[in-house]
Amino acid sequence: MLCLTAVQSNFSRYTPSSSEEFTSASRSVKPGLVCCGSVSAWTWSATLLQSSTAAYTFGVSGPWWYGAGGSIQVAMFGMVAAKVKMNANGAHTFLEIVKVRFGTAAHIVFTIYAFICVLVVCGSLLVGGAATVNALTGMNILAAYFLLPIGIAVYVVFGGLRATFICDWTHTVILFAIIYTFIFRAYGTSPEIGSLTRMYELLTQAAIDVPVPGNANGSYMTMKSNQGLVFGASALLSGFAGVFCDQGYWQRAIASHPKGTTKAYVFTSLHPPNDATLTTMSQMLGGLSWFAVPWAFGSCLGLSARALQSSPLFPTYPSPLSPQQTSAGLAAPAAAAVLMGKGGAVALLLVVFMAVTSAASAELIAVSSIVSYDIYRTYWHPQATGAEIVRVSHYVICAWAIWMGCWATILNQANIDLGWTELGYPSCTMGIVLSPAVIPIILTVWWSKLTRTGLLCGSIIGAILGMLAWMIGCWKINGEHFRLSHITGAITIANLALPISAVCSGLTGFMFSGLITVFVSLLKPDNYDFEGTRAIALLDKSENNDPNLDVASAEKREKLPSDFEVGPTDPVAQEDPLCYDTLQGVFRRATWYSSAMSVIVILIVPLTMFFTNYVFSERFYAFWVTCSIVWVFMGGAFSVILPLLESRKEMVAILKRLGKLVSTKLYIKS
Repeated sequence: MLCLTAVQSNFSRYTPSSSEEFTSASRSVKPGLVCCGSVSAWTWSATLLQSSTAAYTFGVSGPWWYGAGGSIQVAMFGMVAAKVKMNANGAHTFLEIVKVRFGTAAHIVFTIYAFICVLVVCGSLLVGGAATVNALTGMNILAAYFLLPIGIAVYVVFGGLRATFICDWTHTVILFAIIYTFIFRAYGTSPEIGSLTRMYELLTQAAIDVPVPGNANGSYMTMKSNQGLVFGASALLSGFAGVFCDQGYWQRAIASHPKGTTKAYVFTSLHPPNDATLTTMSQMLGGLSWFAVPWAFGSCLGLSARALQSSPLFPTYPSPLSPQQTSAGLAAPAAAAVLMGKGGAVALLLVVFMAVTSAASAELIAVSSIVSYDIYRTYWHPQATGAEIVRVSHYVICAWAIWMGCWATILNQANIDLGWTELGYPSCTMGIVLSPAVIPIILTVWWSKLTRTGLLCGSIIGAILGMLAWMIGCWKINGEHFRLSHITGAITIANLALPISAVCSGLTGFMFSGLITVFVSLLKPDNYDFEGTRAIALLDKSENNDPNLDVASAEKREKLPSDFEVGPTDPVAQEDPLCYDTLQGVFRRATWYSSAMSVIVILIVPLTMFFTNYVFSERFYAFWVTCSIVWVFMGGAFSVILPLLESRKEMVAILKRLGKLVSTKLYIKS
């Protein structure tokens, strides 16, 4: 990453010394790379580990609900991204939009929400990633907590947001390559499984040995799973919080070129409406590429772990994984070790490391933007220059990397593992604390009638009601119906982490915050014209006029070949006559696409099989797995190849300049 950053700084128009380049990649990132970055940023270590745990625990319904619970939010974020470009194109964070429209009180409230989201994400990344590193290598888990984020901070400090996009693409290549490897091994060449027929037989036997409570016939091959359905509801609710409250996602919407912003998110979520070069099917499959990651990966390793628990090679043979090991997300490492031995452990270690690296780098940039723009520049030094913003961002990245290690250590000492912080990415804290902020945040960039009173009442009262529902739901439902503790109705850490508790809280906070926000706003509606948010200016409108910009860098960029696209010297993101109409059309299409996607993956496919109590036959199981394999191959091809095609001219130009430089130096030496 450091080498690529050095090449970019010296041989392209973009340099991380600019605040706009450092925090928003000069708003010039193309759709394919934004798509790849969104897929990568949503592929946490928990995506891999806990989708496998969901398959190990609930059967085939677990990975499906995991994917459904995260993909539709990314689809819907395409609509919000369009509104951001139309109504606040100069913003650096979503908190800036809140501040301009609703003032200091609302800004402080949502800044707190943003920091809570970053804490939850960082805690989940490190707790899950370090647990896997510890299980596979024996590395001291506290050392892993600190070494992982500190190493990531090095290249983020030097490269800024664009470096995280490059890391995202690298991670995506490795991610899909390793998924393909595990799929071929499990279903094709493994002596322990080696075929879909053998997998079906082993899972059938596992249902006899360790049946799943609440599943049809106790089977692992059915969507009729009561626990899986609750898990899916929790996933959906907290998935909204994980996308719309995370500055990392807003950062990617802001970083994209205005002509490609929502196109990229529609790529990620469904398909690029105006791109005639792709067929409808490839657009649909490419847009759902993230969905394929938990579905294919979780189904492969999670179900393999359950099928192989009777094998003498299984780490806990003859017993299944303990509840503590399952909660820590160790189903995937156990399956990988059996399927491929040390090679499987290394492959899983690498892909989890890359997941932590990619997502954590995005969070480091996100938190540095919040501190530098929404705290330092807003309340401490309103006249801060671009160079000062970059310097503060560097300090924040270094400090937060150390704090991430401390935070993970605190969670470890409190005995809060991946199962509590994540529950598969339906994080208890995320769904409970952040769900009340989702609808108010969306309406801030969307609805002209929203008022400050409605925003504050909805987000605060919704949070209070959500917390009450969390405690009451844990006390009444878990204790009286599930008997999950020795004391009926006990409010314990274990019971609070259960999906049913998260559903009670998340649904209450999500629904009531929205209802309160809309109701209070309609009592005395505003008629906001968004002129204030559209007036938010880029900090470095013209880099050549920035006295803090290195003169050599400015001269260097003037000498670059003309085949490079427009760089930060042209504030193209501020005014684009084609932008509004294009984004308005994409907004409408994204609405239809995300609605259709939601109906298919949440209602039609899973609920039809749920209410019919259907248990997969061998042929249907083979069809189900084949669909996941085809899906993940299409998703990988789309996410990896499209960014290369879009940037081929720039890469060729950079390689030519590098070649000329090397040739010149060799000639001088000779």
